[in-house]
Amino acid sequence: MNLHAATSLADVDPLAWNRLAGDDPFLQHAFLHALHDTGCACPETGWTPQYLLLHLNGELAGALPLYLKEHSYGEYVFDWAWADAYQRHGLAYYPKLLSAIPFTPVVGMRVLAREPVHRDALITGALQFAERSGISSLHILFPTDTDLGDLARHGLMLRQGVQFHWSNNSYADFEEFLAQLSHDKRKKIRQERRKVRETGITFDWLEGPAITDEDWRFFHRCYRQTYREHHSSPYLNLEFFSRIGAAMPGNFVLVRALRENKPIAASLLVRNATRLFGRHWGAIEHHPLLHFEACYYQAIEYAIARGLRVFEGGAQGEHKMARGLLPVKTQSAHWLAHPEFAAAVEKFLDRETALIDEHNRTLAARNPFKSA
Repeated sequence: MNLHAATSLADVDPLAWNRLAGDDPFLQHAFLHALHDTGCACPETGWTPQYLLLHLNGELAGALPLYLKEHSYGEYVFDWAWADAYQRHGLAYYPKLLSAIPFTPVVGMRVLAREPVHRDALITGALQFAERSGISSLHILFPTDTDLGDLARHGLMLRQGVQFHWSNNSYADFEEFLAQLSHDKRKKIRQERRKVRETGITFDWLEGPAITDEDWRFFHRCYRQTYREHHSSPYLNLEFFSRIGAAMPGNFVLVRALRENKPIAASLLVRNATRLFGRHWGAIEHHPLLHFEACYYQAIEYAIARGLRVFEGGAQGEHKMARGLLPVKTQSAHWLAHPEFAAAVEKFLDRETALIDEHNRTLAARNPFKSA
């Protein structure tokens, strides 16, 4: 076995990489390379790729997406308090090592290898890299359960989070889904959808090659506007969206809101054969409840129409429960080099886990379905 770090995916065979990635759209070579090559996740923005690649007899047998991070933006697992504690004690928290998909809070494989010996080599290699480099910490965000078991075995601490997902119970249409909700939730959704329709707004779905360059430009305009309204800067640029749209057309759906046959808002969905992921949205006109319709109700309708099993609504957002999305546990794994800080974080995680468990029990009592 040969294990080394690569600062770019340009020299990695896309077919070999995608064999490891499977059908996860966010792990595809084209998606990740576009993030780096278009300047969205690169050293200039605080993301320095250090991908661990494992070769066996010259063939790519494993990989671990890894970044040196100069900040904690774009991660969706918050460690600002840890960084602040380091700073107050005169220690450097950044750069840290991070295994994640930039700007993408979606559970997926992080240790891309099938053989146990290869998986162990990648995890051990990441830990040794952190130790040799004097890095403060290593963080693995949104890994699968299989990854979690291996990471815990190597001594990483586990942290819980929660997201909200919708499950398709083989619904024939949106009305059948609504029929499963409690009366007040069903009534509220119908009222919200009616209010949007009464403004004259209609919707269409653009899939794959039907999304033109003009559509991508309009979507990016909406996306930028939303960040501007929140007094923030967008992570992703137009070149990135155009590139992934051309390279991976089968994975993208653009939900457009139209008024007088002119687009006024758009929601970008990502899909594979079984799952739909809500990712980004924006609008150039403000209309009450338009966000719920474009980002949730249209996505649920699309998932039903295409027979997709799950719609993932993205990070945070308890308001999603009233729209039929239920809490789902997510996890991350963490290693800190400083033994006293590691002990303090371990105690913090014990307390945080107890609070999250209690919070999840409270959420379960608010289940919007009649069967609950």
